[in-house]
Amino acid sequence: MPPRRLDPARWLAALDTQRAALGEPAWSGPLTRPALGRACAAAALAAIDAGVEPQRESLRISVAYLLDVLAERVPGRAVEVRVPPYAAVQCIAGPRHTRGTPPNVVETDPATWLRLTAGRLSWAEAVSAGLVRASGPRADISGHLPLWSAPG
Repeated sequence: MPPRRLDPARWLAALDTQRAALGEPAWSGPLTRPALGRACAAAALAAIDAGVEPQRESLRISVAYLLDVLAERVPGRAVEVRVPPYAAVQCIAGPRHTRGTPPNVVETDPATWLRLTAGRLSWAEAVSAGLVRASGPRADISGHLPLWSAPG
């Protein structure tokens, strides 16, 4: 599955809204998919760290972007990673499913996904705390995390 299409104006608006909510200046960096995706994720994670609810659109873009990063780095269709209500991807090589519920599923909430991908929360901690539901023999994606290095 190709990465989601970049709408720079929409991504920039979401990023600037999140940055404004955090008391930070508007984004002046590059308008590329990786730069905007990481900046949105960093801003949403900063809100989570501050105990503030992230802006919905910033959180949606962050989750979708980081799921795309996972799918790009570990291509395949053996595991479905779901972060409702925002997005899901298939990744990791191996047998793929074609109908019904896939045999290997990872599901978590958006805040946990951001914390996992940034290395702020370990896979083992998230699973033991019930923040991640992983089913199937290939559903342990800990070897592919973190996906990025968050500032702070």
